[in-house]
Amino acid sequence: MRVLVLGGTWFLGRRIVERLHLRGDEVLVVHRGRSAPDPWVPVRQMWTDRHDLAEHADEVRRFAPQAVVDTSALTAADVDTVLGVLPEVPTVVLSSQDVYQAYAGLRSGRCEAPVPVTEEAELRHQRYPHRGSGFAHVPDDYEKLDVEDRWRPRGATVLRLPVVYGPHDWQRREDIVLRRLRAGRRRIPIGAGNLLWTRGYVDDLATGVLAALDSRAVDGMTINLGEAETWPLSTWFDQIIGAADADAELVPVADEALPADLALTAAPGQHLLVSVARAQALLNWVPGKPAERVAESVRWHLAHPPAESTWTEADAATDEAALAVA
Repeated sequence: MRVLVLGGTWFLGRRIVERLHLRGDEVLVVHRGRSAPDPWVPVRQMWTDRHDLAEHADEVRRFAPQAVVDTSALTAADVDTVLGVLPEVPTVVLSSQDVYQAYAGLRSGRCEAPVPVTEEAELRHQRYPHRGSGFAHVPDDYEKLDVEDRWRPRGATVLRLPVVYGPHDWQRREDIVLRRLRAGRRRIPIGAGNLLWTRGYVDDLATGVLAALDSRAVDGMTINLGEAETWPLSTWFDQIIGAADADAELVPVADEALPADLALTAAPGQHLLVSVARAQALLNWVPGKPAERVAESVRWHLAHPPAESTWTEADAATDEAALAVA
């Protein structure tokens, strides 16, 4: 199958492209040329901003894609600028579970939605949740609801993704623990640690994307992806420590004493526990066991640490201050 992938060089997008290539699909990756892996699998690449795709309409027509995967749309404009260039073929669009009102509750600290969250759950009331935040790689007009609204009339399959972790994770999710272990910390402060927030391993999610791409039964549908079992945050921390074979313990402290990067371990007002029953039933998709996936991810991140230390004396002082009131 000829598959045009928008984005496809970062993290999950990268793994999707690799999986498509490995199974024999002909892939054209449309990206800006800033972050393509080198070396990488031998796929065709078009170096352009997606907003300029119309300038390459002839090349798109010559490739004649039989399917499209959009891994990189963050805003309404990201979609509007490509719809007129791409053919109406089976399309899979990566969205986020931040579209649910439960995510707003997670941020506000108030319980605003029941869990588990299904695809029919209440959507977020307020759009543009990160406007003015200054988050890296997140534009002010970021809104996956806008992305979904524009792709859905095309019959696209919308996949709502959880917290994604694994090899090549630019956010280094496990580093909240690993940076302490690399610094030789033996005691790590933690709050209640009982937040339930669905996660997903990058390889499992890539498998889910390919399954959706191959199934015409889910065209036009919205599907949650993620691990079928969700452990609380404290257990995830313990799994990271165990996978790193480290001699460290989690020390409960009062929420108000927590270091800023550990604030997520405070007692939550809202969980973001998501049901993936639809994906399991319609895609025959079975994600791996969380403990095994965390171990795989930790091994990769230990073998590929950050180029520079992510731990400072100020960090150590903040942890010590929290531990002093444990």
